[in-house]
Amino acid sequence: MNVLLRSTTALSMMVGLAAPAFADMQAAQDFLDAEIGDVSTLTREEQEAEMQWFIDAAAEFEGMDINVVSETITTHEYEAQVLAPAFSAITGINLTHDLIGEGDVVERLQVQMQSGQNVYDAFVNDSDLIGTHWRYGQARNLTEWMAGDGADVTSPTLDLDDFIGTQFTTGPDGNLYQLPDQQFANLYWFRYDWFNDEQTKADFQEEYGYELGVPVNWAAYEDIAAFFTGRDMSYIEGEPTSVWGNMDYGKKDPSLGWRYTDAWMSMAGMGDKGEPNGLPVDEWGIRVNEQSQPVGACVDRGGATNSPAAVYAVDKAIEWLQNYSPPQAAGMTFSEAGPVPGQGDIAQQMFMYTTFVAPLVDSPAVMNDDGTPKWRLAPSPHGVYWEEGMKVGYQDVGSWTILKSTPTDRAKAAWLYAQFVTSKTVDVKKADVGLTFIRDSTINSEHFTERAPRLGGLVEFYRSPDRVRWSPTGTNVPDYPKLAQLWWQNIGDAMSGAKSSQEALDQLCSDMEDVMMRLERAGVQGDQGPALNEEESAEYWFDQPGAPKPALENEDEEPQTVSYDELVQSWQ
Repeated sequence: MNVLLRSTTALSMMVGLAAPAFADMQAAQDFLDAEIGDVSTLTREEQEAEMQWFIDAAAEFEGMDINVVSETITTHEYEAQVLAPAFSAITGINLTHDLIGEGDVVERLQVQMQSGQNVYDAFVNDSDLIGTHWRYGQARNLTEWMAGDGADVTSPTLDLDDFIGTQFTTGPDGNLYQLPDQQFANLYWFRYDWFNDEQTKADFQEEYGYELGVPVNWAAYEDIAAFFTGRDMSYIEGEPTSVWGNMDYGKKDPSLGWRYTDAWMSMAGMGDKGEPNGLPVDEWGIRVNEQSQPVGACVDRGGATNSPAAVYAVDKAIEWLQNYSPPQAAGMTFSEAGPVPGQGDIAQQMFMYTTFVAPLVDSPAVMNDDGTPKWRLAPSPHGVYWEEGMKVGYQDVGSWTILKSTPTDRAKAAWLYAQFVTSKTVDVKKADVGLTFIRDSTINSEHFTERAPRLGGLVEFYRSPDRVRWSPTGTNVPDYPKLAQLWWQNIGDAMSGAKSSQEALDQLCSDMEDVMMRLERAGVQGDQGPALNEEESAEYWFDQPGAPKPALENEDEEPQTVSYDELVQSWQ
């Protein structure tokens, strides 16, 4: 039985949780007994004190019906099925937590922003929208909120300094616009047991002339993908007679857009140097000026979305999907493809969203009998256009966002729930279920020191300084909802073969600039809105420093690998 099911079962046995009629400490104590126990960084006395604060702060909202929404991942399932009913029982606020697809979350957020009607009282939406929220001014500025209207419902134990992702939810003005609720990175995933098998290592060395290990660059990744695809691994007891060297997804769906905007292009080397995001050209290929105004996406305006490095990035993803992945992968979405490595016939995956580590630990085909994994996580390799100092990977920071169109009393009640599900009382247990860390105290807790050997390097990664180098979409993107939908629609044409990668990216950057032109003309984002450059020749921009970069005469490179165990030591 998995952790979430056990938790739901325990809660269903608790008196009063199903239909709360009042808020009192007994409901909190029942919750702490049945669900939290000592899986917390707080003592029982501290837990009860934190729960008492929620009871007191919620008194004026007792009986109010509040609706919030998030995408469907394990962490949010736990919140909706376990923490939401507990919150209702403890506070008397009738909280409904809806779970829908991420694309639907963005669409409903956009509807509320455009209509001014209160669709939801709070959204968990990615910090990828920070540029949108900062520019439009429709999201509550949480810095001002906590000091003003929301002061009386802001927990004294919130401890913002303990959150590891607030740098990604803070605008260029220094104000916090979103509160992190869950975080996960995209990392390289591989079968550690296969890579360390003596026969497998010898066969790889003989065929390619270098040691099998964690690939440092895409050339090595491609060699490893070719080596394992179709390979009979049954000389290792219990392993398949035919395996795949790559896993990915390619269905024309909103999640196909994330596959590319979630730093794939910068991992290839498309953008500029800079952390957390390339400047002046970011991982979407959007260039900004010194005032942070977007000035172009196409090469002719100084952007890089259709540059040679971008074409290389898309071409490689398609090539590997077609040549080294299970045939059904091309028709899969993000959520469908994520659990596939758990079936036991995938050797490596370049782009593993670590939100899928939770189901992997419940997959017997990739776990040892003692509960340790047969796989490990490592930094993803980079492409031939990549240079030191460029962004190395993506980190999703799903964050609570409260729009100004939500009435103040409803915003206060929703803010209480946002703090409850991120509180120190519940955070270790929530992270135990979903493995999407948001608090430094949780990552460094004794609980996760004990659990670390069973999580394949995830804890070591999040305890390392490297964790801040994986970052979400930054502030170059002026309107995430409008621009994100263009990616999956155009990239989908390249994936299907309807267009070449160059043709698809030419159309994509043109469509992006059309949206930015409309924003510029409308003036809805004020001095932070787009101000597009005049068009120049591609050669003009290629002659400038940084991105966009001209095509390399030879996109082949010397493959490089590294020992996983040496790599992990560098994280200590």
